[in-house]
Amino acid sequence: MRLIGMLDSPYVRRVAISLEMLGVPFKHEAVSVFSTFQHYQSINPVVKAPSLVCDDGEVLMDSSLILQFIETTCGKSLWSQNPPELQHEFRAVGLALAACEKSAQIIYERNLRPVSAQHAPWLERVTGQLLAAYAGLEREVQSRPTGFSASRGQAVVTAAVAWQFTQSTLAAIVPANNHPGLLALSERMERLPEFRKYPPVGPGVVATSNSSKATLH
Repeated sequence: MRLIGMLDSPYVRRVAISLEMLGVPFKHEAVSVFSTFQHYQSINPVVKAPSLVCDDGEVLMDSSLILQFIETTCGKSLWSQNPPELQHEFRAVGLALAACEKSAQIIYERNLRPVSAQHAPWLERVTGQLLAAYAGLEREVQSRPTGFSASRGQAVVTAAVAWQFTQSTLAAIVPANNHPGLLALSERMERLPEFRKYPPVGPGVVATSNSSKATLH
C-alpha cells in the first residue's frame, strides 16, 4: 500500500502514525496537493490528502475512512472495545478533527486570499469554533487522565497530531499556556518512535519545534 500526502498535513500524519502503530506495512510518498498538484492528480483525480493506494490499485481517501478500512482488514484496532470508553474516544477525536478543520480554514483564508478579500466576520467565527474545539479537548484530557495516559490509541494520536499542527501554524491564536493538558500530551507523544518516524515535515516546517511556521505547499 502507498500513503500519499505531506506529513505536515495532520490528516496524513495521523494515518501514517496509526498504520505504524498497527504494524501495517506501507510506503509513504510525500506528494503535495499544492506544489505538485498535477502529480497528485495523476494518482487521485480528486487531489485529496491523504490518499491510500491499495494493493489492487484502488484509491481510498479521507483519513477516518482509511483507518476504518485498515483496522477492519488487519484485525487490530486503536479504539477501545468498551462502549462507554469508546464514546469518550469518539468525542475526543471529533473535537481534534474539528480543530484541524478550523485551523486549516484560517490558514487558507490567510494564505490563499489577498488581504483585501479576507472576510473578518468569517475569520472571527471560525476562530471561535477553533477555540471551542480545543477548550473541549482540553477538558477531555483533564477530566479523563487515565484515558489519555496511554500511548497507543486513536484518541491520543489524533489529539497530539492536531495540537502540533495548530501550534506550528496558529500558536498566537491558541495559546499553549491555556492548554496544559494538551501541551503535556503532545510533548509525551512526540517522543514516541512512531511520531519521530513521521515528523510533520514540509516546506517551511521545522519538525522539532512547536513554534515552527508552516506554509502551504
